[in-house]
Amino acid sequence: MNKNTQAPEDFELESFLPYRLSLLSNTLSEGIAVAYRKPFDLSVTEWRVIAVLGRFPGLTASEIRLRTAMDKVAISRAVKRLQARGLVERSEHREDRRRAHLKLSASRGRNLFRRIVPRALEYENRLLSKLAPEDQHLLLRLVSKLQQAADSLKSPEG
Repeated sequence: MNKNTQAPEDFELESFLPYRLSLLSNTLSEGIAVAYRKPFDLSVTEWRVIAVLGRFPGLTASEIRLRTAMDKVAISRAVKRLQARGLVERSEHREDRRRAHLKLSASRGRNLFRRIVPRALEYENRLLSKLAPEDQHLLLRLVSKLQQAADSLKSPEG
């Protein structure tokens, strides 16, 4: 039976791609959190903000949201906690005082980023080592294609 015409009572959640990818995403997030949760007292959201600002300094909270697909409120709370710990600095936007550019603090924030990234990369290497090199390349291509497809379905034309 075609999945498009499948009766609801025949729906197999365990083979539903969005569900499987959500489970995988949660499993990966929890696995990599070992690298930063206890050693650095960071939440998943805080790490993602640090990772994005480490790669793209000077973003606004809205730009972080676009790069992470995280909730606006969660980002705002994470930024406030990171600021309170001296890990993130904000500077007002020249034309719009409601917007602020964010960056990792020169000492504490950048230092923390440099300490966590090797741990995150080690986790990625351990994970990918379970796949043959050609499967690793195929996976990256397929993930990119799925991301493009999902992005196109979010648009009004999708």
